[in-house]
Amino acid sequence: MEEEFLEHYHKRSNVESIMYRIKSKFGDGLLSKTKTAQSNELLAKVLCHNICVVIPELFELGIKPNL
Repeated sequence: MEEEFLEHYHKRSNVESIMYRIKSKFGDGLLSKTKTAQSNELLAKVLCHNICVVIPELFELGIKPNL
């Protein structure tokens, strides 16, 4: 069962790594009061993180976006 454990642990470590990066770059708290607004704020932080990751990769790989 060690192999199965390591497979799931690796996924968990990836998630924890991403959450650390998001919290360090965009702050670890949410400023919104309502649950809906908090959810939207969190989704905006995740979106911003994804954009910050994708753009440098586009330049590194030489991919030109279709505009």
